[in-house]
Amino acid sequence: MSVLKGSSILVTGGTGSFGKSIIRHLLDEIDPARVVIFSRDELKQYECRNLFDNDSRLRWFIGDIRDRHRLNRAMHGVDHVVHAAALKQVDTAEYNPWEFVKTNIIGSQNVIEACIDAGVKKVVALSTDKASSPINLYGATKLTADKLFITGNHYAAAYPTRFSVVRYGNVMGSRGSVIPFFRKLAAEGKSLPITDLRMTRFFITLPQAVDFVMKSFELMQGGELYVPRIPSMKIVDLAQAVAPGAPMHNSGLRPGEKLHEEMISPEEGRRTLRVDDRYVLQPDLASWGYKPPAGGVPVSEGFTYTSDTNDQWFTPEEIQKILETQG
Repeated sequence: MSVLKGSSILVTGGTGSFGKSIIRHLLDEIDPARVVIFSRDELKQYECRNLFDNDSRLRWFIGDIRDRHRLNRAMHGVDHVVHAAALKQVDTAEYNPWEFVKTNIIGSQNVIEACIDAGVKKVVALSTDKASSPINLYGATKLTADKLFITGNHYAAAYPTRFSVVRYGNVMGSRGSVIPFFRKLAAEGKSLPITDLRMTRFFITLPQAVDFVMKSFELMQGGELYVPRIPSMKIVDLAQAVAPGAPMHNSGLRPGEKLHEEMISPEEGRRTLRVDDRYVLQPDLASWGYKPPAGGVPVSEGFTYTSDTNDQWFTPEEIQKILETQG
Protein backbone atom coordinates (compact mmCIF):
# COMPACT_ATOMS: atom_id res chain seq x y z
CA MET A 1 0.00 0.00 0.00
CA SER A 2 1.31 3.44 -0.92
CA VAL A 3 2.31 5.81 1.89
CA LEU A 4 0.20 8.39 0.04
CA LYS A 5 -3.07 6.45 0.17
CA GLY A 6 -5.71 8.26 2.18
CA SER A 7 -3.39 11.18 2.87
CA SER A 8 -3.56 14.90 2.10
CA ILE A 9 -1.14 15.86 -0.69
CA LEU A 10 -0.17 19.32 -1.96
CA VAL A 11 1.31 19.86 -5.45
CA THR A 12 3.01 23.19 -6.13
CA GLY A 13 2.83 24.07 -9.81
CA GLY A 14 -0.04 21.62 -10.01
CA THR A 15 -1.48 23.01 -13.27
CA GLY A 16 1.69 22.33 -15.28
CA SER A 17 2.30 19.27 -17.46
CA PHE A 18 3.83 17.20 -14.68
CA GLY A 19 1.36 18.48 -12.10
CA LYS A 20 -1.66 17.42 -14.13
CA SER A 21 -0.12 14.00 -14.80
CA ILE A 22 0.66 13.25 -11.16
CA ILE A 23 -2.76 14.51 -10.04
CA ARG A 24 -4.42 12.14 -12.50
CA HIS A 25 -2.31 9.28 -11.16
CA LEU A 26 -3.10 10.17 -7.54
CA LEU A 27 -6.84 10.31 -8.18
CA ASP A 28 -6.99 7.13 -10.27
CA GLU A 29 -4.45 4.91 -8.53
CA ILE A 30 -3.77 6.13 -4.98
CA ASP A 31 -7.11 7.47 -3.68
CA PRO A 32 -5.87 10.29 -1.44
CA ALA A 33 -8.13 12.03 1.04
CA ARG A 34 -7.53 15.30 -0.78
CA VAL A 35 -5.10 16.90 -3.24
CA VAL A 36 -4.30 20.59 -2.94
CA ILE A 37 -3.32 22.30 -6.21
CA PHE A 38 -1.20 25.36 -5.50
CA SER A 39 -0.49 27.57 -8.53
CA ARG A 40 -0.62 31.17 -9.74
CA ASP A 41 -2.81 31.10 -12.85
CA GLU A 42 -6.59 31.21 -12.35
CA LEU A 43 -7.28 30.28 -16.00
CA LYS A 44 -5.16 27.13 -15.74
CA GLN A 45 -6.91 26.22 -12.51
CA TYR A 46 -10.29 26.69 -14.20
CA GLU A 47 -9.19 24.46 -17.08
CA CYS A 48 -7.90 21.85 -14.62
CA ARG A 49 -11.15 21.82 -12.66
CA ASN A 50 -12.91 20.94 -15.91
CA LEU A 51 -10.22 18.42 -16.85
CA PHE A 52 -10.73 16.56 -13.57
CA ASP A 53 -14.52 16.98 -13.67
CA ASN A 54 -14.53 18.94 -10.40
CA ASP A 55 -13.39 15.90 -8.43
CA SER A 56 -14.46 16.45 -4.81
CA ARG A 57 -11.05 15.41 -3.51
CA LEU A 58 -9.37 18.41 -5.16
CA ARG A 59 -8.73 21.74 -3.45
CA TRP A 60 -7.68 24.82 -5.41
CA PHE A 61 -5.32 27.46 -4.02
CA ILE A 62 -4.35 30.48 -6.08
CA GLY A 63 -0.94 31.47 -4.78
CA ASP A 64 2.73 32.00 -5.51
CA ILE A 65 5.52 30.15 -3.72
CA ARG A 66 7.15 33.57 -3.27
CA ASP A 67 4.33 34.26 -0.76
CA ARG A 68 5.23 32.49 2.47
CA HIS A 69 1.95 33.40 4.21
CA ARG A 70 -0.15 31.90 1.43
CA LEU A 71 1.94 28.73 1.53
CA ASN A 72 1.38 28.46 5.28
CA ARG A 73 -2.37 28.60 4.75
CA ALA A 74 -2.30 26.03 1.94
CA MET A 75 -0.11 23.61 3.94
CA HIS A 76 -2.59 23.29 6.80
CA GLY A 77 -3.32 19.59 7.37
CA VAL A 78 -1.08 18.45 4.47
CA ASP A 79 0.84 15.17 4.87
CA HIS A 80 2.98 15.09 1.71
CA VAL A 81 4.19 17.64 -0.84
CA VAL A 82 5.32 17.41 -4.46
CA HIS A 83 7.22 20.59 -5.32
CA ALA A 84 6.98 21.13 -9.08
CA ALA A 85 6.61 24.93 -9.25
CA ALA A 86 9.49 26.70 -11.00
CA LEU A 87 10.44 29.12 -13.72
CA LYS A 88 12.15 26.96 -16.34
CA GLN A 89 13.06 28.61 -19.64
CA VAL A 90 16.83 28.92 -20.06
CA ASP A 91 16.84 31.95 -22.36
CA THR A 92 14.21 33.78 -20.30
CA ALA A 93 16.32 33.27 -17.18
CA GLU A 94 19.33 34.90 -18.82
CA TYR A 95 17.27 38.06 -19.37
CA ASN A 96 15.29 37.95 -16.10
CA PRO A 97 17.71 36.45 -13.56
CA TRP A 98 16.26 37.98 -10.39
CA GLU A 99 12.77 36.69 -11.18
CA PHE A 100 14.18 33.16 -11.40
CA VAL A 101 16.06 33.65 -8.13
CA LYS A 102 12.87 34.81 -6.39
CA THR A 103 10.85 31.81 -7.57
CA ASN A 104 13.35 28.95 -7.78
CA ILE A 105 15.48 29.82 -4.75
CA ILE A 106 13.52 32.04 -2.37
CA GLY A 107 10.28 30.27 -3.27
CA SER A 108 11.90 26.90 -2.57
CA GLN A 109 13.06 28.03 0.86
CA ASN A 110 9.53 29.25 1.55
CA VAL A 111 8.21 25.78 0.68
CA ILE A 112 10.77 24.15 2.98
CA GLU A 113 9.92 26.33 5.96
CA ALA A 114 6.16 26.08 5.40
CA CYS A 115 6.41 22.28 5.26
CA ILE A 116 8.36 22.10 8.51
CA ASP A 117 5.97 24.47 10.28
CA ALA A 118 2.92 22.51 9.06
CA GLY A 119 4.34 19.14 10.11
CA VAL A 120 4.40 17.72 6.57
CA LYS A 121 5.88 14.20 6.56
CA LYS A 122 7.56 13.79 3.16
CA VAL A 123 8.50 16.27 0.43
CA VAL A 124 9.82 15.44 -3.04
CA ALA A 125 11.17 18.39 -5.03
CA LEU A 126 11.65 18.20 -8.80
CA SER A 127 14.97 19.20 -10.28
CA THR A 128 16.56 19.13 -13.74
CA ASP A 129 19.67 17.86 -15.49
CA LYS A 130 20.64 21.52 -15.92
CA ALA A 131 21.34 21.68 -12.18
CA SER A 132 24.41 19.46 -12.61
CA SER A 133 27.51 21.57 -13.32
CA PRO A 134 25.26 24.48 -14.37
CA ILE A 135 26.38 26.95 -17.03
CA ASN A 136 23.16 28.98 -17.15
CA LEU A 137 21.17 30.98 -14.60
CA TYR A 138 18.25 28.56 -14.60
CA GLY A 139 20.53 25.61 -13.80
CA ALA A 140 22.28 27.60 -11.09
CA THR A 141 18.97 28.41 -9.38
CA LYS A 142 17.90 24.76 -9.52
CA LEU A 143 21.23 23.57 -8.11
CA THR A 144 20.75 26.02 -5.25
CA ALA A 145 17.20 24.75 -4.74
CA ASP A 146 18.48 21.14 -4.70
CA LYS A 147 20.92 22.01 -1.94
CA LEU A 148 18.27 23.90 0.02
CA PHE A 149 15.96 20.89 0.00
CA ILE A 150 18.67 18.42 0.96
CA THR A 151 19.95 20.63 3.80
CA GLY A 152 16.35 21.30 4.79
CA ASN A 153 16.63 17.97 6.57
CA HIS A 154 19.07 19.60 9.01
CA TYR A 155 16.51 22.28 9.83
CA ALA A 156 13.88 19.57 10.28
CA ALA A 157 16.05 17.10 12.21
CA ALA A 158 13.90 17.43 15.35
CA TYR A 159 10.66 17.50 13.30
CA PRO A 160 8.87 14.80 11.29
CA THR A 161 9.44 16.49 7.91
CA ARG A 162 11.90 14.92 5.44
CA PHE A 163 13.01 16.21 2.05
CA SER A 164 14.36 14.48 -1.06
CA VAL A 165 14.99 15.61 -4.63
CA VAL A 166 14.34 13.97 -8.00
CA ARG A 167 16.53 15.08 -10.92
CA TYR A 168 15.69 14.00 -14.46
CA GLY A 169 16.07 15.14 -18.07
CA ASN A 170 13.76 16.56 -20.70
CA VAL A 171 10.15 15.37 -20.56
CA MET A 172 8.62 14.27 -23.85
CA GLY A 173 5.20 15.83 -24.36
CA SER A 174 5.51 18.42 -21.62
CA ARG A 175 4.62 22.07 -22.08
CA GLY A 176 7.64 23.73 -23.72
CA SER A 177 8.79 20.50 -25.38
CA VAL A 178 10.51 20.90 -28.75
CA ILE A 179 8.19 18.31 -30.30
CA PRO A 180 5.18 20.60 -31.00
CA PHE A 181 7.60 23.22 -32.34
CA PHE A 182 9.12 20.73 -34.82
CA ARG A 183 5.66 19.57 -35.87
CA LYS A 184 4.52 23.12 -36.54
CA LEU A 185 7.55 23.93 -38.69
CA ALA A 186 7.25 20.67 -40.62
CA ALA A 187 3.57 21.36 -41.35
CA GLU A 188 4.61 24.73 -42.78
CA GLY A 189 7.27 23.09 -44.94
CA LYS A 190 10.11 24.78 -43.09
CA SER A 191 13.53 23.47 -42.15
CA LEU A 192 13.93 22.27 -38.55
CA PRO A 193 16.52 24.25 -36.55
CA ILE A 194 18.93 21.95 -34.69
CA THR A 195 21.23 23.89 -32.37
CA ASP A 196 24.01 21.39 -33.12
CA LEU A 197 23.70 18.21 -35.17
CA ARG A 198 25.80 16.36 -32.54
CA MET A 199 23.51 17.35 -29.66
CA THR A 200 22.20 14.67 -27.27
CA ARG A 201 19.72 14.84 -24.41
CA PHE A 202 18.23 12.64 -21.69
CA PHE A 203 14.52 12.07 -22.28
CA ILE A 204 11.77 10.69 -20.06
CA THR A 205 8.04 10.41 -20.69
CA LEU A 206 5.50 12.01 -18.36
CA PRO A 207 4.20 8.63 -17.11
CA GLN A 208 7.77 7.53 -16.38
CA ALA A 209 8.47 10.77 -14.49
CA VAL A 210 5.30 10.36 -12.41
CA ASP A 211 6.13 6.73 -11.64
CA PHE A 212 9.66 7.66 -10.59
CA VAL A 213 8.42 10.35 -8.20
CA MET A 214 5.83 8.00 -6.72
CA LYS A 215 8.48 5.34 -6.07
CA SER A 216 10.73 7.97 -4.52
CA PHE A 217 8.08 8.72 -1.90
CA GLU A 218 8.10 5.04 -0.95
CA LEU A 219 11.91 4.75 -0.80
CA MET A 220 12.99 8.07 0.71
CA GLN A 221 14.13 8.59 4.26
CA GLY A 222 15.24 12.18 3.57
CA GLY A 223 18.41 13.61 2.06
CA GLU A 224 18.56 11.57 -1.13
CA LEU A 225 18.85 13.07 -4.60
CA TYR A 226 17.41 10.49 -6.99
CA VAL A 227 18.41 10.24 -10.66
CA PRO A 228 16.61 7.76 -12.93
CA ARG A 229 18.56 5.54 -15.29
CA ILE A 230 16.95 6.64 -18.55
CA PRO A 231 17.98 6.53 -22.21
CA SER A 232 19.59 9.32 -24.17
CA MET A 233 18.46 10.53 -27.57
CA LYS A 234 20.14 12.25 -30.49
CA ILE A 235 18.22 15.42 -31.31
CA VAL A 236 18.53 14.70 -35.04
CA ASP A 237 16.83 11.31 -34.44
CA LEU A 238 14.02 13.05 -32.55
CA ALA A 239 13.57 15.60 -35.34
CA GLN A 240 13.34 12.91 -38.00
CA ALA A 241 10.90 10.86 -35.90
CA VAL A 242 8.67 13.93 -35.47
CA ALA A 243 8.89 14.96 -39.14
CA PRO A 244 10.35 12.18 -41.33
CA GLY A 245 12.29 13.57 -44.25
CA ALA A 246 12.03 17.19 -43.12
CA PRO A 247 15.10 19.33 -43.87
CA MET A 248 17.27 20.34 -40.92
CA HIS A 249 19.82 23.08 -40.39
CA ASN A 250 22.41 23.83 -37.72
CA SER A 251 21.30 26.97 -35.86
CA GLY A 252 24.11 27.09 -33.28
CA LEU A 253 24.11 26.81 -29.49
CA ARG A 254 22.05 29.44 -27.68
CA PRO A 255 23.34 31.31 -24.61
CA GLY A 256 23.52 28.98 -21.62
CA GLU A 257 22.95 25.82 -23.70
CA LYS A 258 25.08 22.68 -23.48
CA LEU A 259 25.97 20.34 -26.33
CA HIS A 260 25.34 17.36 -24.04
CA GLU A 261 23.50 17.28 -20.72
CA GLU A 262 24.78 15.96 -17.41
CA MET A 263 22.79 14.53 -14.50
CA ILE A 264 25.64 13.46 -12.21
CA SER A 265 28.94 15.35 -12.15
CA PRO A 266 32.28 13.66 -11.35
CA GLU A 267 32.24 15.34 -7.93
CA GLU A 268 28.74 14.04 -7.22
CA GLY A 269 29.77 10.58 -8.46
CA ARG A 270 31.96 10.12 -5.40
CA ARG A 271 28.85 9.85 -3.20
CA THR A 272 26.58 8.05 -5.67
CA LEU A 273 25.10 4.57 -5.31
CA ARG A 274 23.30 2.58 -7.97
CA VAL A 275 20.07 1.04 -6.71
CA ASP A 276 17.91 -0.84 -9.23
CA ASP A 277 16.43 1.69 -11.71
CA ARG A 278 18.09 4.73 -10.19
CA TYR A 279 21.20 6.41 -8.91
CA VAL A 280 21.13 7.79 -5.37
CA LEU A 281 23.28 10.81 -4.53
CA GLN A 282 23.82 10.63 -0.79
CA PRO A 283 24.03 13.78 1.35
CA ASP A 284 27.47 15.12 2.26
CA LEU A 285 26.38 15.70 5.85
CA ALA A 286 23.46 14.03 7.61
CA SER A 287 22.49 15.02 11.14
CA TRP A 288 19.01 13.47 10.96
CA GLY A 289 19.98 9.77 11.12
CA TYR A 290 20.34 9.06 7.39
CA LYS A 291 21.37 5.52 6.44
CA PRO A 292 22.55 4.37 2.98
CA PRO A 293 19.82 2.53 1.02
CA ALA A 294 19.84 -1.26 1.20
CA GLY A 295 21.39 -2.91 -1.84
CA GLY A 296 23.16 0.25 -2.97
CA VAL A 297 26.32 -0.35 -5.03
CA PRO A 298 28.93 2.43 -5.29
CA VAL A 299 29.55 3.57 -8.87
CA SER A 300 33.02 3.30 -10.38
CA GLU A 301 35.82 5.77 -9.67
CA GLY A 302 35.46 8.90 -11.79
CA PHE A 303 31.83 8.12 -12.66
CA THR A 304 29.79 10.78 -14.42
CA TYR A 305 26.35 10.49 -16.01
CA THR A 306 26.09 12.43 -19.26
CA SER A 307 23.75 12.12 -22.25
CA ASP A 308 26.57 11.43 -24.75
CA THR A 309 28.30 8.68 -22.71
CA ASN A 310 25.11 6.99 -21.52
CA ASP A 311 24.89 3.20 -21.95
CA GLN A 312 21.18 3.40 -22.86
CA TRP A 313 19.88 4.98 -26.10
CA PHE A 314 16.52 5.42 -27.78
CA THR A 315 16.53 4.07 -31.34
CA PRO A 316 14.66 6.06 -34.02
CA GLU A 317 12.02 3.32 -34.05
CA GLU A 318 11.51 3.57 -30.28
CA ILE A 319 11.19 7.34 -30.55
CA GLN A 320 8.53 6.93 -33.22
CA LYS A 321 6.53 4.52 -31.05
CA ILE A 322 6.61 6.93 -28.10
CA LEU A 323 5.43 9.78 -30.30
CA GLU A 324 2.57 7.65 -31.60
CA THR A 325 1.35 6.91 -28.07
CA GLN A 326 1.39 10.63 -27.29
CA GLY A 327 -0.63 11.55 -30.37
